[in-house]
Amino acid sequence: MMWQRTPTQLCLECSVDLELSADQVSMCDGIRALLQGRFNPERVREGFNQSVYQELNDAGVFSLIADGFCWADAAIVFEQLGTFCVPGPLVACALSGELASHVEAHNPTVVEHLGHVDSVLCIGADVRRARADSLTGVLSDWPLDPLTPVTRVSAPAFTAIVGDAAAAIEWRQRGAVLTAAYQLGIASHLADMSAEYAKSRIQFDRPIGSFQAVKHLLADMVVRVEIARASVYAAAAHLDEPTDSGLARTIAVAKTLAGEAAIANGKAATQVHGGMGYTWEVDVHLYMKRAWLLETHFGNSDSHCDAIAASL
Repeated sequence: MMWQRTPTQLCLECSVDLELSADQVSMCDGIRALLQGRFNPERVREGFNQSVYQELNDAGVFSLIADGFCWADAAIVFEQLGTFCVPGPLVACALSGELASHVEAHNPTVVEHLGHVDSVLCIGADVRRARADSLTGVLSDWPLDPLTPVTRVSAPAFTAIVGDAAAAIEWRQRGAVLTAAYQLGIASHLADMSAEYAKSRIQFDRPIGSFQAVKHLLADMVVRVEIARASVYAAAAHLDEPTDSGLARTIAVAKTLAGEAAIANGKAATQVHGGMGYTWEVDVHLYMKRAWLLETHFGNSDSHCDAIAASL
């Protein structure tokens, strides 16, 4: 395990103010150093495979809760995974404790990473599982996210592993928080890479970052990130000390704001990068497409906004 600490103390600290403790800062630095060393853009563009899972699993990414860490810690780790756009069914692996892919209930069902996983989870009124090798389908030749292969599977047969509706709700809430944290990492990195590009790109003998229109774009990106970060950290802290009062609404707000920040910052980053922003060589499109994809996971913004309105 990469990190050592007293989990109870850290969770209490996180729920009081949303500042990271010294232990959490160290953990954040540790996972960032790991990802910088192993998941550079070239490696990320190779997509997900068993070695990606194994490296993250060996680092303890998928066993944080079992190892005594809290959901606030897990959110910090998944924010860094989003920053590096690490591919794969990462949230499902963290929820299930084994290599699996999360899929919403559809018929026919679209399954992500079917060729690289051991089992598939369907989270609806309950939680069901199917072995990946028991499913067959047609692989899409044009997926939304080029690093997330999808297969259309007809009439899959799942076996219930968690039949309790309340437990299924907990799975969805935890998955929404981790997904929101990943979306936060996407939004944050898009803001950072756009700012760096704006400082280095020269137009009319000046960095484009000196132009007022570009400054406004960058400022809006940063604001979206900070608002999303506060909501995601609050949701993770609330998940560590759950109460019936406001938990679902806090998570819905976090998923909505983080998802909207990731997509809006993807559009803004594309604009800041100009014509280059649309090209395969620039990484903006990888983050943008991942943001679009994750918007469909564990409820989209529309469904969460409806839930927020119903709770008022």
